[in-house]
Amino acid sequence: MVLSDTEKVKMGRPREFSEAEALDAAMRVFWEKGYEGASLDDLTTAMRINRSSLYSTFGDKESLFRRAVARYGEAQLTFVADALERPTARGVIEALWRGTVKFLADSTHPRGCFSLQGALACGAGAEKAKLALIEWRNTGLARIEKRMQRARREGDLKKNLDPKDLARYVMIVMNGVSIQSANGASPSEMNAAVDVALHSLPL
Repeated sequence: MVLSDTEKVKMGRPREFSEAEALDAAMRVFWEKGYEGASLDDLTTAMRINRSSLYSTFGDKESLFRRAVARYGEAQLTFVADALERPTARGVIEALWRGTVKFLADSTHPRGCFSLQGALACGAGAEKAKLALIEWRNTGLARIEKRMQRARREGDLKKNLDPKDLARYVMIVMNGVSIQSANGASPSEMNAAVDVALHSLPL
């Protein structure tokens, strides 16, 4: 097939928007309004693209949501990977909890945690979005459990302490602090709660 000069120009024309910036904008909309609350008009307005560009670049709304969830983990929760590298189990846990408070106190992004607010409660039509976040949270839980298993092998945990149970407790505190942040708790109040949780650790 022979292409005209006009067709060649169109095929070679670069995308007129930044995919990363558009995805970040979509993430913020889902974060603020949840999956069901975010309309296509909300998304395209924030992303500064039309529906055609949204569908051709990101797929449907569900696919966009999944990519926004992945982007959230990559761009927003970098403190988690750093925390998991701490040399002791207690150090890992404190870094996760303090990092969560610091993250939640950052006024440059929406209040609360996207992984909880994005699709925690939704109707049947948004079930796949809800499952996507459950899967994402379970992946995070598995990472913490793996680190606690390593601590167990290194003799850093008591033998009667189950790494899985400890990891779930760590996640419960992180989720609880996130909910308190969404309710308006201040950083000092959240850190005070972390102090209590640290004091209760059997480490």
